[in-house]
Amino acid sequence: MYGWIWRHLPGNAWARAFISLVLALAVVYVLFQYVFPWAEPLLPFNDVTVDGAGAAR
Repeated sequence: MYGWIWRHLPGNAWARAFISLVLALAVVYVLFQYVFPWAEPLLPFNDVTVDGAGAAR
């Protein structure tokens, strides 16, 4: 998959590396701005049920 993307990017190796970096940053931005906030209520990370009943002292 990455080879296919690399072959289809325009320019020489430096231009392709720069474009790849920009694309990766764009994906990270979209994930943090849109995907993760949308998925956060669906994930059970805040549903903790830890109490002190079985804790050793």
